[in-house]
Amino acid sequence: MSDLQNLYQQVILDHAREKHGFGLREDAAAVSHQYNPTCGDEVTLGVHPGADGRIESISWDGHGCSISTASASLLSDLVHDAGRAELATAVAAFRELMQSKGALEGDEEVLGDAVALAGVSKYVTRVKCAMLPWVALEDALAKSSL
Repeated sequence: MSDLQNLYQQVILDHAREKHGFGLREDAAAVSHQYNPTCGDEVTLGVHPGADGRIESISWDGHGCSISTASASLLSDLVHDAGRAELATAVAAFRELMQSKGALEGDEEVLGDAVALAGVSKYVTRVKCAMLPWVALEDALAKSSL
């Protein structure tokens, strides 16, 4: 395994243990619950508004494998004080990364540390695990007036 793969694996394990944004807060502008019937992973994600129509943060609760948990944690780090357009771009970039079957590395400028999940795209059965919180964010934004 390369040094970069080892680093990415460590990032995923760290985020699975230290869940950033974990604990659903009550002040959400919109909430989305997503469930993956294939493996039983589930996440409930809330979007919290900030100033000037930006998203201050997300909070989430759920359970599942280390990939879905790390993905939610990494997404939480990415969302701080982001605009809708930025988040739509990030979700689209992450979806493209997950559909690449390992051909893409991901754009760290857009995805931040979530590029650590690039290797997941090689395993079709795990892509839904990684996508779960991102789909929840997309759904929550669609439900909100932000």
